[in-house]
Amino acid sequence: MDGTKTAQTAANLVLLGPPGAGKGTQARMLEDAFGLVQLSTGDLLRAAVSAGTEAGQQAKAVMEAGDLVSDEIVIAILRDRLAEPDCAQGVILDGFPRTTVQAEALDGLMADLGAGIRAAISLEVDDAAMVTRISGRYTCAGCGEGYHDTFKTPAVEGTCDKCGGTEMIRRADDNAETVESRLRAYHAQTAPLIDYYDGKGVLVRVDAMAEIGTVAQELNTIVKQATA
Repeated sequence: MDGTKTAQTAANLVLLGPPGAGKGTQARMLEDAFGLVQLSTGDLLRAAVSAGTEAGQQAKAVMEAGDLVSDEIVIAILRDRLAEPDCAQGVILDGFPRTTVQAEALDGLMADLGAGIRAAISLEVDDAAMVTRISGRYTCAGCGEGYHDTFKTPAVEGTCDKCGGTEMIRRADDNAETVESRLRAYHAQTAPLIDYYDGKGVLVRVDAMAEIGTVAQELNTIVKQATA
């Protein structure tokens, strides 16, 4: 298969969803099922800086100065990364774009590469249910086994089912107030992107409150349709 055909049929996806919607879990499953590569802005920047690429050096200088890395530098880093062989089947962009300006720049990059965003998948959540889901989480300090105040409690209160440990920890930001704030910020930030990709005809909404397996099946169908 020649490079142009590969670029045109690659399953390049944008994955949208608030914290706790399951983006990481679903992205890993898509990676395994379709040979895709999950790309997050943070990972891209760290890798480029570590590799010492031209764009990475620019990013390093900006970050050391305490400034935000520009969209131009992020796009340059993304361009370099997409040229790597492991991205041939397609990528899952997580955390980028965050604005319509970035989305337009991304479209320009994809056009230069003879590719495009095949689907922008919005993992839709019920905000009230998400607050309950996230704010009730805690883990065993000994083995990391996860529990929940409502959905998964230990057989013996305060004692881990897996290792018998009695020390449980809860993330400082896993509280209702913080979760509500993060959800409000996400909706405000993402609403323009939803409209942007809807206008492009590539937006697909998925009920992320469903069971993990059900969501995975729907995403698999989306990817297959996007590359048909």
